[in-house]
Amino acid sequence: MVELIPSELIWFIFGLLFILAELMLPGFVIIFFGIGAWVTALLDWMGILPDFTSQLFIFLIASVVSLVLFRKKATGVLRGKITGKLSSDDELDNVKGQKVKVIAEIKPNDTSGKVELFGTVWNAEADSVIPKNTIVEIIERKNLILTVKPLQ
Repeated sequence: MVELIPSELIWFIFGLLFILAELMLPGFVIIFFGIGAWVTALLDWMGILPDFTSQLFIFLIASVVSLVLFRKKATGVLRGKITGKLSSDDELDNVKGQKVKVIAEIKPNDTSGKVELFGTVWNAEADSVIPKNTIVEIIERKNLILTVKPLQ
């Protein structure tokens, strides 16, 4: 007679596969189904879940609850903080007054000058010649071109 694999071991392996799949797929969602499978495995091992229907129900509930409760928090922790990035309170439209560094000389009536803002290179224009490595102030943003002036 062939001995069947215990259902709690199947749920544990199922959860492990979900968690390993999360390492290969974007989105940070699949891991919560792995957690749901492990909760199901634990409850099944304790003898609380007598049949497959109750196991499936607990798997779905535990997966959805863990997803809803922990995804936002865990995503924030795993992403970390990016320096030079706009904070959630800032908007790109409100860059007036920001101090930036010129990385390519700016000439009047020429948009080939470049400045660095929040870690990104932007085209810039000015009323006067501004040499490279000068700190300037943004006075206006027109689409993808920043109008700047030298600091006083």
